[in-house]
Amino acid sequence: MLQEIFAYAFMQKGLIVGSAIAIICSLMGTFLVLKRYSLFGDALSHMAFGGISLGLFSGIYPLWTAYAVSILGALGMTKLRKSTKISGDAAIAVLLVSGFGIGILLISATGGFSVDLFSFLFGSILLISNEDTILILAISVGVVTSLVLLRKQLIHFIFDEEQAKVSGVKVDRLNYVFVIIAAITVITSMRLVGILLISALIVLPNITSMLFGKGFRQTVIFSMIISVSSVISGIILSYYFDLAPSGTIVMISVGILVATLGVKYLGLIGRAAPIQKTS
Repeated sequence: MLQEIFAYAFMQKGLIVGSAIAIICSLMGTFLVLKRYSLFGDALSHMAFGGISLGLFSGIYPLWTAYAVSILGALGMTKLRKSTKISGDAAIAVLLVSGFGIGILLISATGGFSVDLFSFLFGSILLISNEDTILILAISVGVVTSLVLLRKQLIHFIFDEEQAKVSGVKVDRLNYVFVIIAAITVITSMRLVGILLISALIVLPNITSMLFGKGFRQTVIFSMIISVSSVISGIILSYYFDLAPSGTIVMISVGILVATLGVKYLGLIGRAAPIQKTS
């Protein structure tokens, strides 16, 4: 039966692209969760909703406008948080509602929802083109490379900004780079689970991984394994049972989290210890 799945080009592309997206989401998600930016991905996805609506309204390829609007929104949110007394979660809320409001206005101006918009809202991993596949893989390599090169600075940054400054890290510049990479990750991942579910793919595998109470490196590895496993099994199960891949992937991630909590409750997993930045 599995040979049948791999015989189809759209399944091959879906599994390859899905695995790449799972890796960048879990990797970026580790930094976001530890930075207490868990809802940042959700806010960026709602800003992307406005960007996609702008693209459909203006006749520009929606993915490009989504990248532009989300990156500008993320930079604006960071500037707002630094230049005012608005807290991080409040700034994220501003970003979220602004993106959604822009999207609703533009959708109403164009006459309502379209098939293209629905594919971005709920994901269309099995319908992506060859061009999208190449674009997503190239961006995924860029995101992973950037995070690996910046890992030491980012680890200092997410655990203690003041200590990072003392260590010579240019925190303000790194903050802007961080949110740009996060925005790119979110927009790239929309084709897998859609705008409405992207935060689940970023947050759930990392929360599950952190329950094991291991060091930073092990947490990242566990998160990647959980994320890739959820995506691959979700795509395969959605094909066999004719289900939406995005929803299947998310519910598998939820199932893994619940199962891990159950095992932890039974005492089969040791008490989670705080993640150490030196790991």
